[in-house]
Amino acid sequence: MSTPNIAKEDILNAFNYRHATKEFDATKTISDEDMKFILETAHLSPSSFGFEPWHFVVVQDKELRELLKPVAWGAPLKLDTASHFVLGLAMKAPMVKHNAPYIEHMMKEVKQMPAEVIEMYSKFYREFQERDFNLDTDKKLFDWSSKQTYIALGNMMTSAALTGIDSCPIEGFHQEKAEALLQEKFGIDTNKYGLAFMAAFGYRKADPEFPKSRRNFDDIVTWK
Repeated sequence: MSTPNIAKEDILNAFNYRHATKEFDATKTISDEDMKFILETAHLSPSSFGFEPWHFVVVQDKELRELLKPVAWGAPLKLDTASHFVLGLAMKAPMVKHNAPYIEHMMKEVKQMPAEVIEMYSKFYREFQERDFNLDTDKKLFDWSSKQTYIALGNMMTSAALTGIDSCPIEGFHQEKAEALLQEKFGIDTNKYGLAFMAAFGYRKADPEFPKSRRNFDDIVTWK
């Protein structure tokens, strides 16, 4: 593994180039290799305690995309024109509560921790949920999982921009209706997973109408 040496100017150029693409060029398709690369950056993303409380569904079937339109008011044009459309799922309480079987699986099978480390790690994770962050309801646990999932979303959009691929994050959907649809038509167990975000990827049909605007740097950063 070599030390990264990407020019800072190239990274900032990608951030300036990226914008929330409202309409994509439907004639252009992201290659399988490039989309796998974008998804791999989600796969390699960090998460709290390293528990990866996410799953990503790539919706390419046109009929399934049509079914999403009535429950996702912010997505119809993207569903019609994006090369790839991703649903970001976040794990719910039965998956991420400190004593959940999934958490034990992550420590034993995925991280392959020794028994004494699992005991210590489990104690820290339980105290984190019950004391430090007061994650005492199903809603709080899902919101915590969603925060982790957004790290992966940011990395996917950045990696896309670095390779000249456009994207748009989408929260314009009715969560309850969307999850009912995912349960019925997509085979998603919504007792275990909830919909955190949607994201479209492709190539812009036109450049942004307005230049990127942000608050002054000094308004968002304080040095102490």
